[in-house]
Amino acid sequence: MQYYSTNGQAPMASLEKAVVKGLAEDRGLYMPERIKQLPQEFFDNIQNMTFQEIACQVADAFFGEDIPQEDLHKIVCDTLAFDVPAVKVTDSIYSLELFHGPTLAFKDVGARFMARLLGYFNKKSGEDRLVNVLVATSGDTGSAVANGFLGVPGIHVYVLYPKGKVSPIQECQFTTLGQNITALEVDGVFDDCQALVKSAFMDDELNAHMKLTSANSINVARFLPQSFYYFYAYAQLKKAGLEDIVVCVPSGNFGNICSALFGVKMGLPIKRFIAANNANDIFYNYLQTGKYEPKASVQTIANAMDVGDPSNFARIYDLYKKDHAAICKDISGCTYSDEQIAETMRECLKDTGYQLDPHGACGYRALKEGLQPGETGIFLETAHPAKFKGVVDSICGGDVAIPEKLAAFMKGEKKSIEIGKDFEGFKAFLMKQ
Repeated sequence: MQYYSTNGQAPMASLEKAVVKGLAEDRGLYMPERIKQLPQEFFDNIQNMTFQEIACQVADAFFGEDIPQEDLHKIVCDTLAFDVPAVKVTDSIYSLELFHGPTLAFKDVGARFMARLLGYFNKKSGEDRLVNVLVATSGDTGSAVANGFLGVPGIHVYVLYPKGKVSPIQECQFTTLGQNITALEVDGVFDDCQALVKSAFMDDELNAHMKLTSANSINVARFLPQSFYYFYAYAQLKKAGLEDIVVCVPSGNFGNICSALFGVKMGLPIKRFIAANNANDIFYNYLQTGKYEPKASVQTIANAMDVGDPSNFARIYDLYKKDHAAICKDISGCTYSDEQIAETMRECLKDTGYQLDPHGACGYRALKEGLQPGETGIFLETAHPAKFKGVVDSICGGDVAIPEKLAAFMKGEKKSIEIGKDFEGFKAFLMKQ
C-alpha cells in the first residue's frame, strides 16, 4: 500500500519509507491511500477471539500488502505480550486498562510494534547504517519507545523531554537505561521538543549526516497499531452483552483517538467518541468554532496531555475531508481544570474504590457527564496511577503501591544531557554523533 502526505506536496511513499522517514518531505503526516473494510463475519465472531487474533486481522488490513503474513503476525504477537482488560467501574462505565505492558502505559502497544517493524525493515534492507530514532515526549511516550527499542541492533534512540515537566517516575523510565538510549533534557515545553524533532527531519545537512526517523505518533507504525485495543475493547463489551458503546479518549497529541477513528472507518461499531482534554483545549475549541487555533501548552497535573498544537489533528482533518460537521458528528469534546480532575479522582475512589490516574480521570468524568440512557461508556486508563504517585497520593490521601517493574526503573542512575530549545544547538549536538 502507498502512503500520501496530509499536506499533499510530497511524493507517495511505500510503508517502509513512511516508517523509516516518519515525516513526509513537505512536513505532512503520512496517511494510507485507502482504508480496508473488515468483513462482517469478523465482527460477528469477535467476542470469541483473543486479543492477538483480533489484532492480527486488523494488522493484515493495514500492513498485509507489504509484509508477509507470518512475519507480520510474529510482530503483532510479540508486541501484545500482555492483556488490555475492560474493567467495570460503575454499572454503565468501564475502564480499558492499557497499563499492563512493560512501562505501564498505553504507548507500549504502538512503541513495541514500531520497534519490531523498524527492526524488520532494517534487517531486510541489509544496510549497516545506524538508524537514529528521535522522539519527543510529554511523559509516557519516551519510556515506551525507549524500552521498546532498548537493545535493538542497528538503532539508537534520542528521547527529548521538557525539563521539570514529566513525573519523576516517568523520567526514570528513559533516563536510566543507557545502552542505545540517550535522554535529552530540553529547557522548554513539550511543543518545543516536538518542534525540534520536526525541524531535524526537514534539515538536509542533518539527514545527509545520519539516518533519522521518529517514534512519535506522527509515525504510521506508532499510531495505527493503537487501533488494536479498540477492537478488543468492543469484543469484551460485546461478550458481556453490551451495546451502544461510547468511547472516551483522554487526548493530547491525538494519535490515540485518531487510530480509533481509523477503526470506525474499517467497520468497528462504536456509537460515538468523546475527546477529553485537560486545560489544553485546542481541539475542544475547534469543535465549538470550526477554527483550529494552536497555542502554547499549559502545564497541568495530566501532563501527558499538555499539548498546544496536536500533530494528529492534521490526520483527523484529512480523514474527514476537512468537514467540521462530519467530525462533530462522530466526536464531541470536553475540557477539565486541574481542580475538576482532582475532584473526579477523589469521588471515583470514594464511590467505586477504583483509583484513577489524572488522565483517566478526564475520561471517566466525561462519561459520567455525557452518557445517555442505554449507552455503555468505556474510557481509556492510559497509564498506571503509580506513574503519577506524587500527584495521586496528594489528591487522594493514600499511598499508591508501586508495581515491581516500575520500582526497578527507579533504582537506576539518571543520565541525561541538557540542551536548549533552539534548533541550531540541537543540530550541532546531533552532527557530533
